[in-house]
Amino acid sequence: MTKVCRPWRVCSVALGWLLCASVLASAPAPTSLASSPLAAQGAAAPHLPGEVTYCVDPDWPPFEQIDAQGQHVGIAADLLKLVAQRSGLSLTLVPTANWEESLAASQAGRCQLLSFLNQSPKRDAWLLFTAPLLTDENVFISREEHPFIADPAALQGQTLVLPKGTSVEERLRRDFPQLKLMLVDTEAQALAAVNERRADLTLRSLIVAASTIKREGWFNLKIAGQLPGYANQLRIGVSKSQPELRDRLNQAVQSITPAERQAVVDEHVRLNVVTALDTRWLRALAGVLLAVLLTSAFWIRRLRKLNLQLQQATLTDALTGLRNRHDFDALYERELARSRRHGMALSVVLLDVDYFKRINDELGHPVGDRVLQETAGLLKQCARTIDHVIRWGGEEFLLLCPDTSAEQAKSLAERLAQAVRQHDFGLGRPVTLSAGVASLAPQDAPGGMFKQVDAALYRAKNTGRDRVVVCQHGEYA
Repeated sequence: MTKVCRPWRVCSVALGWLLCASVLASAPAPTSLASSPLAAQGAAAPHLPGEVTYCVDPDWPPFEQIDAQGQHVGIAADLLKLVAQRSGLSLTLVPTANWEESLAASQAGRCQLLSFLNQSPKRDAWLLFTAPLLTDENVFISREEHPFIADPAALQGQTLVLPKGTSVEERLRRDFPQLKLMLVDTEAQALAAVNERRADLTLRSLIVAASTIKREGWFNLKIAGQLPGYANQLRIGVSKSQPELRDRLNQAVQSITPAERQAVVDEHVRLNVVTALDTRWLRALAGVLLAVLLTSAFWIRRLRKLNLQLQQATLTDALTGLRNRHDFDALYERELARSRRHGMALSVVLLDVDYFKRINDELGHPVGDRVLQETAGLLKQCARTIDHVIRWGGEEFLLLCPDTSAEQAKSLAERLAQAVRQHDFGLGRPVTLSAGVASLAPQDAPGGMFKQVDAALYRAKNTGRDRVVVCQHGEYA
């Protein structure tokens, strides 16, 4: 196991957004399967195919993608499974290399469905659409220094970057012809173009932007505004020659409850809910100028709240709810400064779930995710109030322990390992942890502790696992 551990410099995040409220507010009213035409039809509708082919966007995380095993995964995949179950249809994926190829395959009739897309006049030429599977806001994303966008019509001469083949491109060319559009192949390339100053801004899904910025570490990007009426209404597109198929799918879509939609989204992107501001008092204000000023103030305040919310989402691990690695740099600098100011020791414990790959391979990734979630809960429960518990990556967790000697950190690590060892994960086998411990004296170089704790964990895993190894002061320096 070769690792290089050092503190990271994390740019201040200037993004934030409300996700849950839009999902709940936009969901269609649920239809009872027991009393719906869908339930009455069941599998007995002879004019409908039992197996249906579909195409997807293979690189649009967290909405959907085709993984290394050729499986359709993501928010759209999970929602589509619900639709397939409730409509009694068997769906067969037609793999494609990119979204443009999926559109071409749909137009050529090689796939009967497109899984997750906006309706547009151009697409109406060959597709019928279900009710929305999910509604998600589109927002302007820019670099931190870009001013707030109050009026998109004023963006004269600015370059806005978009992935190819999107419905947003159709609408922007129609509504804002003064914008200079740059087209790229993927969502990540669009955000990278803004990050690298090759474009001024992009208009993309909030969910996708949050996921991509978090994954790539582009924390100098922010929400610069919102374009009313440009929300994503993500639907299933059905070949125009099969209206009965569209109707059957539509009944299944309408049976999905708001709570079910939110559970699917939360599985992939965890963002906190912000209660919307009550704007009724604005109607009582007189004067056009005052109304304009108050409206501007409202949007500035709203955007600040949105940016703060996505900052929290970006710095929190979606699976476990712990701090993530992006949040570590500023935290470490604060604790290091405090340690040196007061002449106190600062220790770190690096823990790794033993044989975690076997759990994933033999029992499946959902079971592996549950093991990580329960392990994170045990670490939070058993750690002291002064300790910081962090999801370090994969099956690794890190504890930053202020005012703690190496021996004290060793005792803490042994207590954590024992708690996990004794916990019943429902696997029919115990789960164990290997741990490395290192301590930083006030006079030591800051980065040395991470090299030492890596080496200690390596030794713990290579001398039998399920044990704690302390890196003695000066060792591996």
